[in-house]
Amino acid sequence: MKSDVEDLMPRLLPIECSGDTSTLLNLDGPPRNPQEYLRQVQLEAALCPEVVVAQIDPKKLKKQTVNIPVAECHAAPAGFSPSLAWQQRQVSNFSHVRQSITKDRQHWSSHSLDDNVVMPKQADEEGWKSFCLGELLNQGALSSHTDAETGLDYSKVGFPPFLSIVSRLSQSTVLTVLDILINWFEDRDFEPQLGHWLYALLAALEKPLLPEAHSSIRQLARRCARLRSQLASQDDDNLPALNLLICLVARYFEQNDLADQPE
Repeated sequence: MKSDVEDLMPRLLPIECSGDTSTLLNLDGPPRNPQEYLRQVQLEAALCPEVVVAQIDPKKLKKQTVNIPVAECHAAPAGFSPSLAWQQRQVSNFSHVRQSITKDRQHWSSHSLDDNVVMPKQADEEGWKSFCLGELLNQGALSSHTDAETGLDYSKVGFPPFLSIVSRLSQSTVLTVLDILINWFEDRDFEPQLGHWLYALLAALEKPLLPEAHSSIRQLARRCARLRSQLASQDDDNLPALNLLICLVARYFEQNDLADQPE
């Protein structure tokens, strides 16, 4: 008579069995030949229960549904949003910049950096804040120092996003630094040095975007829109830069629900 295992599954390898070999096999010991190995496998399978039920403590299960509040995107005050033609020009210019970076990446990345340029490690959050924004801006003390005092000390005022620097960044580093700067910007005012780096990192960000990149750039656009809604005048020096960042996120990276609509 065939065993239950043989009834359920077809036999692929012949196994010579003489009598009841289950009493002759030691399942805890090593097989002495290929026939014993195959027979051991067959007997072990026959000893397994047909149904196994896991004992799970419901108290240890995490909730699968989490409601995360998403900040709304503030609409531009009347007269503060750019025209559609302006937005289209910025997207076109930005596209040319991205193509130039891609084309010349190998050329610029082969340039040697000055001795004073020490790029932080990817996970060094404070290091990247100081590298991009400078120690003074990162510590909130920039306004108390004059240009004559800081001079061209990049450690204090931050390194510009030179192509020789940006071209060296891997995509994971681009996304990491972008996320660091956007989080820094979340509870601070806009600064030109920050804007330069945000533009450069967006230009180096490859498409299609990773999910975390989508989240970061949308956070950036919402922050810019919130600051724009608080501006007192259309002549504010930060208005063009805020409009530009919102435009690039919405129009170039296709986050269309955040786009400024023609008035």
